[in-house]
Amino acid sequence: MEIVFILLVFIVTLLMVIWLPFFKQDKTQQRAEQVATTQQGVRAQTNIDLYHEHKAEIEKDFKEGGIDEENYQYLLAELDNSLLQDIETAEQPAATSSNGKAFSVIWPISLSFFVVIFSVYLYIDQGSFSNLMAKPVASHNMQQSMSAEQQEQMRQQQMLDYIKELQKHLDENPDDGEAWYSLGQTLVGAGEYDSAIVAYEQVIRIEGEHADLVGAIAQASYYKHGQQIDEHVQALIDRALELDINDPSTNILLGMHNFMGQQYQQAISYWQRIIDDNRQGVNIAALEEAVNEAKKRLAQPMPSDSVNTEELSGPQLKVNVSLSTEVEEQLAQGDDKVVFVYALPTDGQRMPLAAVKLMASDLPKVVTLNNSQAMSAENNLGSVENVHIFAIVSNQGGAGIKAGDFKGETLGVSVKNTDTISIIVNDLVE
Repeated sequence: MEIVFILLVFIVTLLMVIWLPFFKQDKTQQRAEQVATTQQGVRAQTNIDLYHEHKAEIEKDFKEGGIDEENYQYLLAELDNSLLQDIETAEQPAATSSNGKAFSVIWPISLSFFVVIFSVYLYIDQGSFSNLMAKPVASHNMQQSMSAEQQEQMRQQQMLDYIKELQKHLDENPDDGEAWYSLGQTLVGAGEYDSAIVAYEQVIRIEGEHADLVGAIAQASYYKHGQQIDEHVQALIDRALELDINDPSTNILLGMHNFMGQQYQQAISYWQRIIDDNRQGVNIAALEEAVNEAKKRLAQPMPSDSVNTEELSGPQLKVNVSLSTEVEEQLAQGDDKVVFVYALPTDGQRMPLAAVKLMASDLPKVVTLNNSQAMSAENNLGSVENVHIFAIVSNQGGAGIKAGDFKGETLGVSVKNTDTISIIVNDLVE
């Protein structure tokens, strides 16, 4: 009888948790908005602090000769891009929370019915309190034992499951604009830009044309086209600004694009427009930080494109990179993908000794790996005798080998090799 009593207490507690928000939904929504705002500020400050730490490390390495000018500028650009994307993402929770809807009585009734039925079934199926407790512990231990790659795969699977849940909900509720917007944001995070655009267009169908929705479509189209502003993206940007000249998402996009193109004055003008508007829910502190960084870049001289003679006199590994027919056919059905070609030391270290970035549409192509492409002066092709060479077609556009990427490799290559090395990208990373 003890287990029955415990189970009853458990059911009653859950029912209280389910029904309490229904009766106090106004206070709950206000509290949730306050918490979301606080968490947004904490995340923003954390991103800014990490940005300064990483930037200081990169500048220190550059001053000490640890990295050359090309890699110095590349690393700074990647760091800036990461910060600006964090700024853009930070605005999204506030926008969606303001459109929250009141709970329907159907939800607590449905959940209550599910809790009671599930609890009875679980007790009958498991039969004892010890079994009830064993499974969560085992699941927790299993999660702790997973590698970083497995955890990333689990995260991607959770994202896919969430997308399927939203799609199922929208099949039954096709006029739920908030759900369509959430689906669009999630699809952008998953790199499914075409589907995200369709989701945003559904929101426009339901709620009408607004600057933030047109701006969201412009952002998805921008990333779809490899962070380039073509005629289509420009038309979307023009329309969003016509609807609202101070639209945060559109101006952040324009500022980020100009900043990455080293057009710092234009970037400042777009970001300053948002700061002056001082709209609720916008992370003004992060934008001010970005403006200050752009002003600092304006005061710095442009780097020289010259290459050290010693770097050119070192190993020169010519690599002919191509795609297999199967991979080429799969890539032809989607957007152009980023390709990384790099050499790793054979002792297991993961820092590339040389790396080249190009696009899948450039292939087949012969690239040359040499010391000028090293991340640091001490760790380059000239510091080892043999290397492993990889060619990775990145599904998400980031460095590293992740599930969903395509790869080709050649192992144990001598850095003194003078012949052209052939690598065919033909394997799917699982």
